[in-house]
Amino acid sequence: MIFKPNGFNFILKKLQTLALLLLCGGMARADIKLPSVIADNMVLQQRSKVNLWGWASPGEKVSVEYSWSKSAIVATADKNGKWNISIVTPAASKTAYSLTFKGKNTIEIKNVLIGEVWLCSGQSNMKFTIAKGPATWETGVNDYEAEVAKINNPYIREYTVKETVSDTLMNDTQGEWQEANPGNARLFSAVAYYYAREIYAKTGFPIGLIASTWGGTPAEAWTKKEVLQSDADLNVILSRYDNALKSYPQEMKNYPALLAQWQKDTAAARLQNIKAPKAPAKPADPMTNSKSPYKLYNGMIAPIINYTVKGVIWYQGESNADHAYQYRKLFPAMIKSWRDDHHDQNLPFYFVQISPHYTQNAEIREAQLLTYRNVPHTGMAVTIDNGDSANVHPRNKELVGKRLALWPLAHDYGFKEMPYSGPLYKAMKIEGDKIRISFDEVGEGLVAKDGDLKEFTIAGDDHVFHGAQAKIEGNMLIVSSSLVNKPVAVRFAWRSIPYPNLYNKAGLPASPFRTDSWPGLTEGKN
Repeated sequence: MIFKPNGFNFILKKLQTLALLLLCGGMARADIKLPSVIADNMVLQQRSKVNLWGWASPGEKVSVEYSWSKSAIVATADKNGKWNISIVTPAASKTAYSLTFKGKNTIEIKNVLIGEVWLCSGQSNMKFTIAKGPATWETGVNDYEAEVAKINNPYIREYTVKETVSDTLMNDTQGEWQEANPGNARLFSAVAYYYAREIYAKTGFPIGLIASTWGGTPAEAWTKKEVLQSDADLNVILSRYDNALKSYPQEMKNYPALLAQWQKDTAAARLQNIKAPKAPAKPADPMTNSKSPYKLYNGMIAPIINYTVKGVIWYQGESNADHAYQYRKLFPAMIKSWRDDHHDQNLPFYFVQISPHYTQNAEIREAQLLTYRNVPHTGMAVTIDNGDSANVHPRNKELVGKRLALWPLAHDYGFKEMPYSGPLYKAMKIEGDKIRISFDEVGEGLVAKDGDLKEFTIAGDDHVFHGAQAKIEGNMLIVSSSLVNKPVAVRFAWRSIPYPNLYNKAGLPASPFRTDSWPGLTEGKN
């Protein structure tokens, strides 16, 4: 058949229109998409109903097949395109499994392990990497090159959440699961890695670590906005933030003049051969500041909070030291909120009591001790003997990870006879001119390491503390001072940089404590 040019053009246009309609129809039905945390090399929590989720076209059926079972489960995307599904995982093993998601398209997730998954969060001491990082404070652990070279365990894996500030709840983040080997492990969280290494060594379970950290950040940045709004003592944090928002424009207007004056003063200092003044800091925009309340929860916890985990490890508190009394309420509220998100009020939550440093007062450690005492299913690794007076980032992260791992090993993994804590203050009794102190977690007994017991003080009704002698008597201490005839209170390691030496026979240090409840430096400071 011979077509005339006009007829040919007409048919060609019809075919083009049909192709365009088919293309648009295909585009209208979106590909299924998974969050970045559900990806190759991931670790799923063993013996659990684990959450899987993603996005597709509204009403689209999404099936999930998993290689440890012949069955498949189907989910339907809601009106917003979100779908959720739960699958039952088997016991931990070193077998590599796969997951296949089928909808408009097919996604296969490979090299999936079943084991134990821990969310690892906090500020710089949790972020602190095994090897030297780009920031000046990221010095790496002791002898980090040798340490990295010997790391080769494909059954320990870490997913690092990208640092993200957000004013609204994010539904996804960026990151990838990586196996622990010399190429990848350099930038693993050191505390998290040593923690995982200890658990793996004792259990043989594959370990998945989800590291969501940001240096220099306070706990309120990791706390849901609604939690801060619902409590009058915490709502002042939002008021402080609102004031910062209001003052920021004027601060930015003032900044050029401050900078110009600094430049002038610096030039004059050079001429006089004297030390130049410190440059004025550029005002931080509260909207994008990692220290602002709830921003990191939105950007770095919300996207992965649906991922099924065994528990949480946390290393933070340095940035809340100036508001330590407030932290007594803030920290437990944050823990409860995260547990609410996981629909599990028994979710293990183990944390590190911060190390000595000249910027860290005793009251922040007390707030952490009180959290352990008052919040069930928590544990606290004491590191009062692992400080660096000049560096808030002690390099011996192996000790921290090991002490932290004692808690789940004893409480979650069946090693019930394993000592997991040093002595913790329990009660006091006044006996004439002495005070008797009793402890929990004494284990096989108290010991003074390297000589007489140090860092004890005692006071009478005048609230004036004097250096005291402390002696071990059974599983208790007897504390006294010739300067205090009628004592009423004892304190131990109650300063920023103490050098205590009270341990139990398992080699675990006692936590700093005080027997009094007299107003401290941070009470009322909101």
